[in-house]
Amino acid sequence: MPPKAVDGSLESLKALVQSTISLTTQLEHTLHAIALNKAPPDPSNASPPAPPAHDVASPSSVDVLALAHDSASLVRAHATKLSLLIINEPFTPSAISKVLRELIAGPIPAIASAVELCTADIYTSVARHDLAWRCHRILKELRGLVEAIPLDGNILPAHRKNGASGDKGSLVTTGVVWAACDDVILLKKLGIAGLLVKKAEEYRDTLQDVLDELKEWSEEQDEEDDGDDDEQDDDVQHITDGLQGAHVSAQEMLDDLMTSQRIPRHDPDRIRERLDSCLKRLRLTTLLYSAVIKRRIKTLPTLPTQEKTSVAQRLDEVYLILKRLPDRFGDVACAFYELDTGTIDSAMDSCFLDAFAVAEMLKTPWSGTEDAFTEWANKFQVSIKKPD
Repeated sequence: MPPKAVDGSLESLKALVQSTISLTTQLEHTLHAIALNKAPPDPSNASPPAPPAHDVASPSSVDVLALAHDSASLVRAHATKLSLLIINEPFTPSAISKVLRELIAGPIPAIASAVELCTADIYTSVARHDLAWRCHRILKELRGLVEAIPLDGNILPAHRKNGASGDKGSLVTTGVVWAACDDVILLKKLGIAGLLVKKAEEYRDTLQDVLDELKEWSEEQDEEDDGDDDEQDDDVQHITDGLQGAHVSAQEMLDDLMTSQRIPRHDPDRIRERLDSCLKRLRLTTLLYSAVIKRRIKTLPTLPTQEKTSVAQRLDEVYLILKRLPDRFGDVACAFYELDTGTIDSAMDSCFLDAFAVAEMLKTPWSGTEDAFTEWANKFQVSIKKPD
């Protein structure tokens, strides 16, 4: 029996695979904690190894998106090599070990470093958390590929290569790693401002969906008003008769319960008046999103700025509101469907105060002087308080 090689042996590969999985898992935990805005569960274990003192760079001196881009590109290339080595003859432990060592020495810790250097006070919490999620996904999917490395001295059998019985296979796993890397690579081209524009557009589109749904419900109410006054009584009688005859299915009963209530014809609680006011101001709020994107986010100074400013802090405060408003307006819509005037009033007040606050926080441009948006924001604030 030939003596085992020191570097190229199967035993050496097994140890290296475990080391790679261990490091990747630790960094995954760190990035996941950052993405959720939580401290790492165990800093002594989860934090990436500290670089030598002479290699330490301040966040503002490093282009974190370029670092993330280059690291993701390297992970993508190494994942491709790894994928080919584990499915093609001859199976060469030394070649696989070389790829793993290069990953451990460079792109894997660099991915984590890019997130660590993307600090909220310079790049915004929005960008930091987004980058953390994307980089976390790279490490998670890469770990899955490393775990697929065969340790029996043979290449992967067909079922582990192509997938079977719930296992997606190494080829699909490689494709997922590529997709995760591409998401990070894209960020360099997108830039911080581009990322913020993309997120604001997503929030605005969700808000528009709420507006469209509420408007459709309003139109349905108008159409139903043209029907018979006794229609609701007829519906109740129909359900009662059905129960007595045991002809109403469980699904029919559920549908009746889930159907939103109708605004009474005489509307003693002035639901329609509230609805009209809400729709007008909700339209104004969607316009606010578009104006903010065009006049403030797309005109952002390059981040990080050369001098310390409050730009990142202002953006984080605004985006906290921009993100939550669609959900809050969804609560308003639900209150209308239930004809709950108390909740309608309180939820609407909360939403429109938030919209007013966004206009106030962004009224002054980044340069500190007034501009066209400043005047528009003043008019918006007047209208949002009194739409009529």
